[in-house]
Amino acid sequence: MSKKDKGFDKDRRKFLLTATALTGGLGVAAAGIPFVSSMTPSEKAKAAGASVEVDTSKIKKGELITTEWRGQPVWVLNRTDEMIQSLPKLDKNLADPNLKVTSQQPKYCQNATRSIKSDMLVVVGICTHLGCSPSAKIEPKGDMGDDWSGGFFCPCHGSKFDLAGRVYKGSPAPTNLVVPPHKYLDENTILIGEDSKDEA
Repeated sequence: MSKKDKGFDKDRRKFLLTATALTGGLGVAAAGIPFVSSMTPSEKAKAAGASVEVDTSKIKKGELITTEWRGQPVWVLNRTDEMIQSLPKLDKNLADPNLKVTSQQPKYCQNATRSIKSDMLVVVGICTHLGCSPSAKIEPKGDMGDDWSGGFFCPCHGSKFDLAGRVYKGSPAPTNLVVPPHKYLDENTILIGEDSKDEA
């Protein structure tokens, strides 16, 4: 065999080894994808109650975002100081200002703002009357009555809720909006669907 043929064999062997190694590597990576994917919650698991993380650093003061937990809309509202200060003034207009129906919020949210942090409201966006989804009416404008200082209005049957999700007297809705279990993972991350052990 000539030196030229020997050089050709070495090059061919090198090429085959590299190609085989790359093919094997790609095969291992492809085989690992289903295992990695199985570790993330499926849509079915999310609907059944998998927790949802929300980055609150992106929510400006006075702004509301909607996320989904257990197939339900969940509102996260970053309340301004003015919004928080308006809450106690409404107590006389509300059906349950003192949160006597305790099932509507976890123990750690049985306070004047119905929240862990006074500025950040987390509430399920479903009316407690017949399950319609109210509209967010954050600014106190329009023909909503003299006692209206912003909140949530259900167009189906006219239920009104304040900026803490508390229901107004005379509304068809029997109870306040539901505050789901949630906790803070850090200063700007809420985990909806899970209670903190020290808060439950």
